Amino acid sequence: MKQIENRKFVLASHNAGKLREFSDLLKPFGYDVRSAADLELPEPEETGTEFEQNAYIKAFAAARATGLPALSDDSGMCADALNGAPGVYTADWATLPDGSRDFYMAMEKTENLLREKGAEGPEQRRARFVCVICLCFPDGETEYYRGEVEGHLVWPPRGDLGFGYDPVFQPEGYERTFGEMTAEEKHGWKPGDEHALSHRARAFKKFAQARLGAS
Repeated sequence: MKQIENRKFVLASHNAGKLREFSDLLKPFGYDVRSAADLELPEPEETGTEFEQNAYIKAFAAARATGLPALSDDSGMCADALNGAPGVYTADWATLPDGSRDFYMAMEKTENLLREKGAEGPEQRRARFVCVICLCFPDGETEYYRGEVEGHLVWPPRGDLGFGYDPVFQPEGYERTFGEMTAEEKHGWKPGDEHALSHRARAFKKFAQARLGAS
């Protein structure tokens, strides 16, 4: 297994919400982490049709540009009644003509499509969040870590914490949406714990155990 030299890597993301979540998850490990946004790296076009492909595009671009190992993720919400949509196109559904993002618009679009399908009860509104973390070295050597969390979609949105589809996603076994949970509750994991709640925390736990010496 290739080593992460000097405990440095680049976080290949410009998404402020993801950067906050990764910052929370990385705090216990003492690595020197810079984001693609901090380094003013361009955002590569995400042309993949799978989470792994888009995660690789972002990580390899950052690794090649900096000469450092790069960590990225690609994630999205997949609704069963919509045949897994929006999936890898989750952010695209929220993108406005000027390039900014309006996730309320995306959530409303999803809700309208669910109603067209007659999806009203929780079982008809089953969904999951998926996160694939990619660690990529400048030579292209790559590792993937995948996390998923099951739940269902609610309407109207509840809570103003988190980001993206969090206000309409209620994880299985919980009465609150991700939008109603603090970052600590949503991640639900730190070194030494068995439990991980969010899709990103579950993927990160696998990465941390494999790469950061976490228990």
